Amino acid sequence: MVAHLVLINNGKHSLKRDYMNKLVLIILCVLLPPLGVFFDKGIGKDLLINIILTIFFWVPGMIHALWVTTR
Repeated sequence: MVAHLVLINNGKHSLKRDYMNKLVLIILCVLLPPLGVFFDKGIGKDLLINIILTIFFWVPGMIHALWVTTR
């Protein structure tokens, strides 16, 4: 029974950590869109698309980064 309570507690702590990680990613997507996409998806087509959008205009890059990291 004690082990079961520990697992439940660790599950809640892990869930809180996941929300904090997502919050940090969202803040990165607003401030530095390519960095937020890189931390979430790594190097790939999403990062390339985001870099191009951010070079042309910052707002489309930010919207794309938010869309990619929250879906």
